[in-house]
Amino acid sequence: MIATDRLVLRPAVDADRDAIAALNAHPRVGEWLGGVRDRAESDAFVDRVQAHQAEHGFGFWVVERQADARVVGMTGIWWVPEEMAMGRIVEIGWRFLPDAWGQGYATEAAKGALAHGFEALGLPEIIAFTARANLASQSVMRRIGMSHDPTRDFDHPSLAEDHPLRPHVVYVARP
Repeated sequence: MIATDRLVLRPAVDADRDAIAALNAHPRVGEWLGGVRDRAESDAFVDRVQAHQAEHGFGFWVVERQADARVVGMTGIWWVPEEMAMGRIVEIGWRFLPDAWGQGYATEAAKGALAHGFEALGLPEIIAFTARANLASQSVMRRIGMSHDPTRDFDHPSLAEDHPLRPHVVYVARP
């Protein structure tokens, strides 16, 4: 568990599946994730998140507001999947319910995740990537101290060549 000023980042448990499904099914969240996820896809995502956490001791965490214990999103760090062909590297990412946007939660949670990666895990580098058009996430990346590395930008391999979200930018953080 990671506590920040207003948030708690903790491993996902089965009791979180409804909240995570609602997050993954929200159309505004799905805009940047290549579409919304139905319940089966969301549950498979939770299974992958839990397996990564069990194997590596870190991963994509549920983000709760301390004030009311409401799940407002997810953030975390995890090994980039091998099929991305980026080498053995850790990525940071986040997704939040739209009613939690604009309140600094993504920045606060991501700072906590980065600190954990560098201080507790001793990682030498953490990357983030997003669609070139996702300016909101790029703004969070800059606010948490990441720098754009245009030499690592890429076209997402799971998206069609003409898909508007295919071009991706890569940001890097180091301790």
